[in-house]
Amino acid sequence: MWRSIASNALTFLIVALFVLGGLILWGRGQYEGPGPLSEAICVQVDRGSNFSRVSRDLEEQGAVEYGWIFRTGADYSGKSGDLKAGSFLVEPGASMEEIVDVVTRGGASTCGTEVVYRIGVNRLSAQVRELDPATNRFVERAEFEPGEEDAPAVYTEVRAAADTRYRIAFAEGVTSWQVVDALRNMDVLDGEVDDVPPEGALAPDSYEVRSGDSRADVLAQMAEQQELWVSAAWEARDADLPLESPEELLTLASIIEKETGVAEERGQVASVFVNRLNRGMRLQTDPTVIYGITRGQGVLGRGLRRSELRAATPWNTYVILGLPPTPIANPGRASLMAAAQPDETPYVFFVADGTGGHAFAETLDEHNRNVARWREIEAERANQNDGG
Repeated sequence: MWRSIASNALTFLIVALFVLGGLILWGRGQYEGPGPLSEAICVQVDRGSNFSRVSRDLEEQGAVEYGWIFRTGADYSGKSGDLKAGSFLVEPGASMEEIVDVVTRGGASTCGTEVVYRIGVNRLSAQVRELDPATNRFVERAEFEPGEEDAPAVYTEVRAAADTRYRIAFAEGVTSWQVVDALRNMDVLDGEVDDVPPEGALAPDSYEVRSGDSRADVLAQMAEQQELWVSAAWEARDADLPLESPEELLTLASIIEKETGVAEERGQVASVFVNRLNRGMRLQTDPTVIYGITRGQGVLGRGLRRSELRAATPWNTYVILGLPPTPIANPGRASLMAAAQPDETPYVFFVADGTGGHAFAETLDEHNRNVARWREIEAERANQNDGG
């Protein structure tokens, strides 16, 4: 009898082991295999949450079929204590293993709501937008001008949410004063700014920030980035440039930045100024005159007067020879490289051509013809505006 009991027990144990092994293999396949999602979703993980809550949310959204396998896999992989707060994009067909990696990896949220502060030459704007997981595109929910109008209710709502992301994007050609003035109007940041950074010292780029970050730290990050860009451009410069220092390259790049908004023209515009420097000609560029008037504090908002073109300021390149003493804005990476590696052209003149770009010329006669054509375009536009 005991032999029969032992034999049955052994059989039962073997069957149980086979069943357990099969269950483990099945569970592993469920954990590592493609998931049931047909469209991307955004899963939100609140601060203080746990894998039980996350697994329920994922089951409700159809991202996983068996929450207990999801939790077991996280435990087995040693990641159950690594859950990160935020909003995370889960791609179609993502396995449980991939989802565990997404919600434990850390870093910036990959979906959800984002506030983008855009520092432009003419205005500061704030845009509240939300990623649509199905299309992987942002949908705008509101836009307003901080400091100029009351913030919409949706902005107040997302400011109170812990997983909202914030980004500051400032345009190439913005002055340091404009950057500081804009940062002071962003309620997501803290702290005072005692001094405006030197002109040209800030890199026009996009910066991730967090609520409560100090304005001084953001400026320091911008300055560090610009220092790297200037250093790289200076190292890559052409050997025969008429520039004696990285500071002069930065100044030239700022003039290029203010003279053209057409990316393809930067090298040609740079060549005009380099050719003029090599020939001992005055640069004669309007943006430097404007900077001498405004010192970068806002936009002039009108055309230059003849008296201003003749006025002696350190930045008036119609009066002084060579480069002005400082940059006139914060140039971007492309303008820095254009200043370091200008196109090889015979041009020493350029004027607007009516398309947003410029007409370039080698001789004064050719330039005068281009100027005459531009005056005609200006007159035609004035007549159209007057209803003629």
